[in-house]
Amino acid sequence: MTSGRAVRVAQHSFLAALIGLVAVCGTALAQMAPEEASGGRYTFSWPYEAEDALKPRGGTTKGPPVTRVTKMTEAFQRLQAEGLSTFERDRRAILAMAGGYRASFDFLEVVGYPADYIPKAPYQSWGTEYVYVIADEGDFISLQHLLVMSIIDDEGEVRGPFINKHWRQDWHFEAAEAHTYRGANTWERTQRSKKARAGQWLQTVWQVDDSPRYAAWGEWQHEDEYSSWQGEETWRPLPRREYSVRDDYDALVGINRQTILPTGWVHEQRNEKVVVPSPDRMTRRLAMEYGIARYDRIQGYDFSEGDAYLKATAAFWGQVRDYWDRLLADHAVLHLKAQSDQASLFLPLFRRASEIAEGADYSSEANAAFVRETINGYLADAPERGGGY
Repeated sequence: MTSGRAVRVAQHSFLAALIGLVAVCGTALAQMAPEEASGGRYTFSWPYEAEDALKPRGGTTKGPPVTRVTKMTEAFQRLQAEGLSTFERDRRAILAMAGGYRASFDFLEVVGYPADYIPKAPYQSWGTEYVYVIADEGDFISLQHLLVMSIIDDEGEVRGPFINKHWRQDWHFEAAEAHTYRGANTWERTQRSKKARAGQWLQTVWQVDDSPRYAAWGEWQHEDEYSSWQGEETWRPLPRREYSVRDDYDALVGINRQTILPTGWVHEQRNEKVVVPSPDRMTRRLAMEYGIARYDRIQGYDFSEGDAYLKATAAFWGQVRDYWDRLLADHAVLHLKAQSDQASLFLPLFRRASEIAEGADYSSEANAAFVRETINGYLADAPERGGGY
């Protein structure tokens, strides 16, 4: 096992390269077996455009080979058990997303709306990721994604593992309300009648720093071959994979579908890229993209450093979540600052968590004050256009 000191050094050197690139539904690095590094290939493409102009951007590094699970998992068997209530089968579908994966992220614009539209390079990346169950209260389940990655450097040596907190998805059965994105870095409390939310699960997605991203209600559908959940159409901020390279649109308007399979799960997205100069005011549609994130379950991969990080930082990130929850409870409408450099917001939280993982002995009171001061720096008094969350 890699020593704690080696991991600390690796995390510090890697963090600077990763900050600003970790996406809510993507990752900064490609992690694949060498024989898989054959370049980006798409069924839907732009056949009359220059090949170099549409070379996929995203991850470029390689990682050591991983071993995929090829037999039906125990989690899927439990999901397919006979005699379950609909509620319990829904729960087991959500819990089946937990575990260790080789994840791939592919986004491709397939439609351009303006007459002068120029196709943009697709995004493609890979990573090794563990999905942890950090809360299971029956009608509420919280899944925390954590990147646990090793890379092969230019000399052929394996470096890592590098640990970075990723996105979080919360599931709440028949939830009465949620803060939904309205554009211009504004989230507004949305309520759902008892009749409208009957049988539905609210999925709320949070950023790497536990700030809000989007929320949607939807129902699970269960078949012999799979179980899937599809949410209603939602607005979402400009994704991290785009904010540093695009300034021609402000938000995504899309639909998500998550499908549980015998050896993993798939997250599908269909997004329109839109201009939203102020809350609830969409003035232009630029393009439609398809997104596919495949989570292939793997075996024999060492996620123990991720386990250790999660355990060491659990109380700290719990305080971060609690403070965001308090802000959302106190504000029917929440405005956050627009930032050209998002790292200036979440980097302090990442650094503090890294220090705690290394053994720094901060008191709970000191951490609470730090969290409050840091997150208050996110807050704005009015809608602000620009800079995605």
